[in-house]
Amino acid sequence: MASTIVGLDFGRGVIRAAEVLGSGGNKPTLVRYHQIAVPTSAIDRGEVLEREVVVAALKQLWSQAGFKTRKVIVGVGNARVLVRELSVPRAPLDRIRESLPFQVQDILPVPVNEALLDFYPIAEADEEGRPVIQGLLVAAIKDSVLAAVEAVEAAKLVPVDVDLIPFALSRALLVGPAAQGSVALVHIGAATTMVTIAVDGIPQFVRIIQNGSDDINRALVERLGMDEYQAEQVKRRFGLATQGAGPELRPAFEVIYESTGDLVVAIRNTLSFYVSNRPGAVIERILLSGGGAELNGFPTALADATRIPVRAPGPLERLSVARTVDPNQMAAGVAGVTVAAGLTLGSKA
Repeated sequence: MASTIVGLDFGRGVIRAAEVLGSGGNKPTLVRYHQIAVPTSAIDRGEVLEREVVVAALKQLWSQAGFKTRKVIVGVGNARVLVRELSVPRAPLDRIRESLPFQVQDILPVPVNEALLDFYPIAEADEEGRPVIQGLLVAAIKDSVLAAVEAVEAAKLVPVDVDLIPFALSRALLVGPAAQGSVALVHIGAATTMVTIAVDGIPQFVRIIQNGSDDINRALVERLGMDEYQAEQVKRRFGLATQGAGPELRPAFEVIYESTGDLVVAIRNTLSFYVSNRPGAVIERILLSGGGAELNGFPTALADATRIPVRAPGPLERLSVARTVDPNQMAAGVAGVTVAAGLTLGSKA
């Protein structure tokens, strides 16, 4: 029987795991999906902060879900991950990766020995008469990545790879016609928003914005004295669609509009930065994903601000779903399955 592998997504207060069969082939199948809540003090902004709590949760997750493998791919993508465009002298990929510490120190916010470095090649070119490879530098703070990997290992799981979440999203969502042309993937999580711009399915640009859907909750709590449960309920029920609400909710709507506006502006500025630095570049459409993208009225607000068509594709564009998948888990975590499943795609497991 073909082997499976599990993609692990550490979100704010939640761990999501998707087991996929045939992840390296043309017809991958989601065979199991499960998520488990953890205290927000244990995982925040994608970082494992309380190892023992996370280890216990991972063990419970495997027990509840019935995963058939212990091989996992861990997703990373938070404030402690930097992605920048980089051109390097043309060479084999292994030599390029070996040389990164000597080439990128000046563009890193931390000493090079405190970062894990990788290079994602995009295209060959000539710059000032010399052959180069253009690509994306991925630099992650070592302690942050190791905290996740060590928690996984302590739970008796086997981490076979660590992957950048924006790359996982591009593999999951840029399929068929959706991959054609210039597309901006905008993934809105609780604490961060990830913007990936791809051309014909190949990521060209990645930025991680420190705004997320929980900023709305925080503003409602701090400015109006709501508790966290009330803030979440008001946000989910109304979002930017205020029809049918009483005047007593007007202050809440003002806070929601202001917080959402900050996020929309941050996304628009990121897209404008990409276009303004590439003569002739355009963005033809925006694909939305993540729990924050489900906010009522958000797709329309983003389309109005950017003047770019916005669509929210299904979270499993590329995968078939086996009968073994728990429908209750899918219903509870449908917005979160994309990252976990996408992490597995392309794996040779």
